[in-house]
Amino acid sequence: MRFRHPDGTTVHLAYCTNVHPAETFDGVLAQLRDHCEPVRRRLGRDRLGIGLWLARDAARTLAADPSALRTLRDELDRRGLEVVTLNGFPYEGFGADEVKYRVYRPDWTDPERLEYTTALARVLTGLLPDDVTEGSVSTLPLAWRTAPGPHRALDALRVLGERLDALAELTGRSVRVGLEPEPGCVVETTGDALAPLTAIGHRRIGVCVDTCHLATSFEDPRRALDALTEARVPVVKAQLSAALHAGQPHLPQVRRALAAFAEPRFLHQTRTLTAAGLRGTDDLHEALTGDALPDAAPWRAHFHVPLHAAPAPPLTSTLPVLKAALARLVGGPRPLTRHLEVETYTWQALPPELRPRTRDRLADGIAAELTLARDLLTDLGLKELP
Repeated sequence: MRFRHPDGTTVHLAYCTNVHPAETFDGVLAQLRDHCEPVRRRLGRDRLGIGLWLARDAARTLAADPSALRTLRDELDRRGLEVVTLNGFPYEGFGADEVKYRVYRPDWTDPERLEYTTALARVLTGLLPDDVTEGSVSTLPLAWRTAPGPHRALDALRVLGERLDALAELTGRSVRVGLEPEPGCVVETTGDALAPLTAIGHRRIGVCVDTCHLATSFEDPRRALDALTEARVPVVKAQLSAALHAGQPHLPQVRRALAAFAEPRFLHQTRTLTAAGLRGTDDLHEALTGDALPDAAPWRAHFHVPLHAAPAPPLTSTLPVLKAALARLVGGPRPLTRHLEVETYTWQALPPELRPRTRDRLADGIAAELTLARDLLTDLGLKELP
């Protein structure tokens, strides 16, 4: 979906396909047929943006085989889909029964992360629509906090910057890569991103702002985005997402409601803001165990809840944080980013009674999320384009 900002800029809205992950090239083609095109049809649009997640094997196939890349581009066109952004955070196995800490490997201290991201950038230049000259790729925020040798990660990103420059010179299309701050990582907050990114100082490497992660870390959206602007760190893309919010975690009924979201597949880092600063646990079930996390103030958990459907009381979502961030991102005289992506990959990790049981129900839910995002954009003065 495309929107015209009042300053004339085109802003792209997509949804991320990691919600129905595929590991192979054939799986990606099936994904377009079985999931993405049905979402487009529900929205009644001739064209729908998708933020492709390409696992290692699919990325390698597309980077090495021009005919495969042409086939994918043709399938996108045939099904009314377009790609301006890729999700390069998960490397492989995102559909596994247990992902947890595996999603952070390989990290930016491992040469394979550089090769994978380079392949994604090359593939994206071949997928961009004919009238679009800039793409974006989101990536993990260097590494999980316990990873050794963070200097190697910065060295790898400097090499990536050189490769992105060479790719732009070769193809005439620019690809930018954004570190996605996430709780528990070396770069946990947007503030943590300032030092490494200013040290790298490359115009094609910036930040991917995920509003679920922003909220989980209790960052103020305006302050966070203003700090990035002041430091001249580009917002390469933004992921529109909402975290799980518990206003009174000391109450037994709130604990019981939270426990329904403590599932075994993904890591749900949980945070609370105390007088001494941010406190947290690596996962929701840890926060619910004994006195692992102070409960005098609200908790937020890194659980991407559907944008249009906040959980039932006594829980809610951080949708207000998303709205405040979006107002700063695209509500001003000039947009801070042109790539927006709804990323709710946890539909099948919701409590059983909230999960979509069929493909049709999942498509209905994703379409409802995109409709809400569209309405937020038009309320900010953007005009939807055909």
